[in-house]
Amino acid sequence: MSTWSLRAAMVPITRRVRAYFAPVDRQTEAPAIFDPGKHGAFQLDAPPAPWLDLGWVDHFQRSCGTSTESLRASTRGTAVAQFRVPLDARVEFDFREWGKLQMALAAGSEHMNVLASDPGANAQPSGGTPVGAVAVLPGSTASEVVLGAGAADDFSAGDTLAVDADYQQQTGYVGAGIAAAYVSDPADVNHDPNYVRRVTFNLGRVAEKTVTSLLLAQPLLGGAPAAGTGAQKVVAFVDREGGSFFQEWSGLFVAEQESGGRICFFYPRLSPVAMSGRPGAGSGFQREEEVEVLKPIVAIALRAAFVALPHIDENDAQAVLCYRSYFPAGPAAVY
Repeated sequence: MSTWSLRAAMVPITRRVRAYFAPVDRQTEAPAIFDPGKHGAFQLDAPPAPWLDLGWVDHFQRSCGTSTESLRASTRGTAVAQFRVPLDARVEFDFREWGKLQMALAAGSEHMNVLASDPGANAQPSGGTPVGAVAVLPGSTASEVVLGAGAADDFSAGDTLAVDADYQQQTGYVGAGIAAAYVSDPADVNHDPNYVRRVTFNLGRVAEKTVTSLLLAQPLLGGAPAAGTGAQKVVAFVDREGGSFFQEWSGLFVAEQESGGRICFFYPRLSPVAMSGRPGAGSGFQREEEVEVLKPIVAIALRAAFVALPHIDENDAQAVLCYRSYFPAGPAAVY
């Protein structure tokens, strides 16, 4: 085989980058782990748990702001050693698909579920007083929500559900399985028993119904509902500019191979940050971007940007912001 044919296989060629996210444990700041030795060859449509597929992204751009300084010695100021300060890495891109998680990541703060409103409720920009929750009964699973005869009639196939516990005046992180918000004072959320369901990521869409239960199209991210959980209908999602809560997730970005190898970029901890702005986009930065499909039809893309937070690698105790893995094609040369 010629040298050229070996070199050609070493060039990664891709069409798009696909994004996967997994929640960070906010109590311990423990990230989800992508182990290239165990997970590297996964099927893009079936990522390993706990990674969630958020679809293809556009304008994927990574940047490194980490600077290097030199330690100098002797009368001539010769550089004798180097060190890195401060650590800084960022990533930004456009989500081409819209969903609760995509919106939450792009906005960066608390993300709200708009619960179906009580007809007599006062109007509120993030949703007024909702129709009361229906108690979830024992025997429910992440894919089947048992409500009992009669109660299931309040929901229809195609409805979206928020399934989580009543707010019990607790402080700290709230949300089943995934930290959705942080409550410092119960008065801040008006002691609202529905508050956790307003922000939870524990959502499901009804695919089918039985007399007593709702069968979901996808499993609840928080797993089987705990005792005392309620279900409420969600009619929309809303995010807001501002707020004190910061989303924090692990991110994995895969440049799938068209010819050659696969490249994976793993960020153990990502937190939202203001975007840099693209040339010609004007001052500041955009939250959405129009992508022309066929005049006058445009697709609306969600812009997102993150700063990488440090993770201590257990193999050598180094502080790391991002891991870049390359899986060479079979016939490729090693170097």
